[in-house]
Amino acid sequence: MGSTVNLKNKIKEANLQKLKQKSVFKNFVTWFEIPAYNHYRSVAFYNYIYGIEITTVEINGLAMGFFPAESGIGGAIVTGPGCVPSEVGPLIYLNGGEDLNEVLLKVNYGGGRVLTEKTFISETAGYFALFIDSEGNRLALHSRY
Repeated sequence: MGSTVNLKNKIKEANLQKLKQKSVFKNFVTWFEIPAYNHYRSVAFYNYIYGIEITTVEINGLAMGFFPAESGIGGAIVTGPGCVPSEVGPLIYLNGGEDLNEVLLKVNYGGGRVLTEKTFISETAGYFALFIDSEGNRLALHSRY
């Protein structure tokens, strides 16, 4: 009986290895959009907390403010039909840089609201924090330190 259990475990392990090898995705998120009621207020909020300059264009009746990204995952603030900010639904974790407190400390002053202060996850995962942006969206920040 022990050899049957051993064989089943080996087959299970082999199948897991095959699944891992088949995965072609490095990242499961390729793009994000943050809905906004007031496009310019939202752009000002993110410009302030990150110290960046978001470029806005109009595409198919939507105002889209693109976060500057040279590589990696990009995203935009989007205003228009169907773009409804929300505190419920999927949660996007934005990059908090080396120490997410540098961004988080600006949230309240920028017109948002901190929900969860910088919180330790683990040595390998780092830290997270939750906030509501100027439009009412619930978002998170993540950093290694």
